[in-house]
Parts: sequence; structure tokens; C-alpha cells
Amino acid sequence: MDFRQLKYFLAVAEEGQITKAAQRLHVTQPPLSQQLILLEKELGVQLFERGKKHIRLTEAGNILRNRAEQMMELKKVTLNDLQESTAGISGRLMIGTIPSTAGSILPGHIQKFHQRYPKVTFHVRQGETLKILELLNVGIIEIGIVRTPVDYEQYDYILLPEEDMVVGALPGMLSDCTEPLEISQLAEKPLLAHHRHAAPTIVEHCRQQGLDPTLLCTSDDITLLLLWANLGLGVAIVPESAVDILPASSLTFYKLKGPYLKTTTAVLWSKKHPLSAAGSHFIEFFK
Repeated sequence: MDFRQLKYFLAVAEEGQITKAAQRLHVTQPPLSQQLILLEKELGVQLFERGKKHIRLTEAGNILRNRAEQMMELKKVTLNDLQESTAGISGRLMIGTIPSTAGSILPGHIQKFHQRYPKVTFHVRQGETLKILELLNVGIIEIGIVRTPVDYEQYDYILLPEEDMVVGALPGMLSDCTEPLEISQLAEKPLLAHHRHAAPTIVEHCRQQGLDPTLLCTSDDITLLLLWANLGLGVAIVPESAVDILPASSLTFYKLKGPYLKTTTAVLWSKKHPLSAAGSHFIEFFK
């Protein structure tokens, strides 16, 4: 199995047809089909269910597609590192981030870094914390920006300053509440909260006071929570750094009373994979 076969396999998987994949790859159909057959024989599994007009991936094919995408990404990262070693601080820096920091913390650091190292380009992947850690573990990204808690055993890391959680709501939704808000004041409101960082704390705190909060939506995506709040579906409890994610929104943000709803962001890199020169210099901007 080589990179050419993986490239052919991914093209067919994405196009769903040998003909379209061949056109995309600028090859004829017979050698493309032959490479797929050889790949199936080598792996000892059937990768495709072949129909008259379309072909679909089998369960084994879907597994290979996921791994093949990772391997092709890793190839790009490796080539980038090799080029960087001879060209100074240049190449592409692969970063993974949760959505809230993608629109708040990350842009300012990239702006400063780009001013100093203009030859470096960026590829940014977004996802929940567990997805970012998976990409970090296999080497597809070299720096991850996530919310704690995290198992730090296999990572080097920098903890950014702790920040408060705030409440975002349309004007009028909290007109009967006084600021700073108590969680108990929100118990009967439809709440929109991050399932890992906010929801468990809200539920525990309310139940200690004999209240049963209404969690309309829990999600990993803070942008989604703010969008729902902007539609008037509920009130969103988000990190303070997220207040500018929707610059055109109609939301008003309120402070929360009490120290129990706070969050911390961590910048991580794997102990297994040494940082590139660009990655090492980028980390310095967080210290």
C-alpha cells in the first residue's frame, strides 16, 4: 500500500464513481480500477460495494478512508517539516482549536506571529476537545487549543488565565433579574450550556438549592449556543472570551455571581512529536 493507492482510493470514495474519480485524477479508468483491486487483495478486505452507476464504501472502506485521510495529512506535515528545516522559519503550521477560541483567543496570536514570521502559513482545524486531542495524538496537528480538564500525562502545555462564564440573552429575557446574576435566577429559564464545562456545574449548584434547571440545549459548540440565544430560544452560558464571536448579534451579556462557573484554556503539544521551528516559536507567544 503506497500513497498513490491511497490517493486513488480517496478520490473514488469521495466521487462515488470510477469515471469521475479517473477524470479528477487525470488517469484512465482501467489502471485506476486495477489499483483498487490490488489494494483490496493486499489488505484482504472488500473496500467497495460496486453498483451499476455508483460504488459505496463498505464498513472496512470507511475505516480505511478515515485512516487514509490522516495519513495524507501526516504526509503533508512531514514534507512541511522537511522543507522548513532547510528554509528557516517557514512552511505550514497545523493548529487545532475549539470553536470559541478560534474566534477569540487565536486570531490575535496569529496576527502577531504573522507579523514576525510572514513566511509561515496556517492550517486550522476546529472541533470539540476530544477531536482536537485525537488529531494531536496522531500528529496531524502539532498544537491544540482546548478547554480543561485534560489528562496532561502525554502533553506539554501552557494554561492561559482563568476566565469567568457570562450569560448571553436577548434584551428583555432577563428583565426580571438583577446583575450580577445568581444561577438560581436562571433555573426556570431555557438554558443553553456547554455539556462538559458548564452544564454539570449548573445542575449541581441548582439542585443543592432544591431547584431543577431547564437545560434546553447542551453542546460542544459555543457558537451554536450563541446562535440559539440570538434566536430567542434561551439564554447561553459561555466563556467571557466568546462574547465577540457573533459581532452582529443582538445579545446582551451579564456577569454571573460566584466563583464556581469559571473555565480555563490550555495550549497543548504532544510529548511524542517534537515541535517544528514554527511551532516552537508560536508557543512562545502564549508564555
